[in-house]
Amino acid sequence: MMPSTPSSPKPLAGWRVLVPRGGPWGDSVAADLRAKGASPVVAAMINFAPTADSPALEAALARLAAGGFDWVTVTSATTVDVLSAARAVVPPSTRIAAVGETTAAALAAAGYAVDLVPSEDNSARGLLAEWEAATEGVVPLRILTLRSEIAKPLLTEGLRRIGHEVESVVAYRTIGIPVSENIVADVREGLVQAILVTSGSVAEQVQVQLGPIPETTLVAAIGPQTARDAREYGLRVDVIADERTAASLIEAVAAAATAHRSAAS
Repeated sequence: MMPSTPSSPKPLAGWRVLVPRGGPWGDSVAADLRAKGASPVVAAMINFAPTADSPALEAALARLAAGGFDWVTVTSATTVDVLSAARAVVPPSTRIAAVGETTAAALAAAGYAVDLVPSEDNSARGLLAEWEAATEGVVPLRILTLRSEIAKPLLTEGLRRIGHEVESVVAYRTIGIPVSENIVADVREGLVQAILVTSGSVAEQVQVQLGPIPETTLVAAIGPQTARDAREYGLRVDVIADERTAASLIEAVAAAATAHRSAAS
């Protein structure tokens, strides 16, 4: 493909792209989409709420601060927000494993040192695959796994299966937010060219609130795990980002749009 020139159309020119999360993340993604010519439609479909079992979380964080765990696993930036809000202390004797680069960056920004990030697959599956090598096969380790209420217990069960002492605690709940009727109508009429899917919980809301998605609308998942979760909810996935980042997700949509434009010309 020839390099873009000032007279070349931007790859997403004429495309309306649904951004399923608001706040600073949604604003940043919307700006990046506009830079590629798209018209972003920001419609927060999920939000995060405190865990329904706050005493259990508070007790686990107290044990964490007291050095009761060898490791703590963090699987989302939202969990980092929970740790920050609770002013959670992770002592030097406790190591931190992050599920991916985005979560690791959020931990670093919050002042937590990260000891392990999967080098290949940025997911709970990827973290589990690299765990034994990273910890030199030491068993048992005392591990605190912090998760969302709806997260599958893949990491917790996998760590227990190889002999570790794991305490799994819900850090937050994910709740759906109804989108406006105008957006529902636009999607169903094929007036939205792409939908970004950034998590299993987003996939569920897209399918429940907007499905079935028209065949002409591109559904883009932020990574293989999100794509698997989406398909479990019955949501079709057309493209999967190479990396679990917003930038990679936008690039995947832009590449698909360019390919579509070439095929149509």
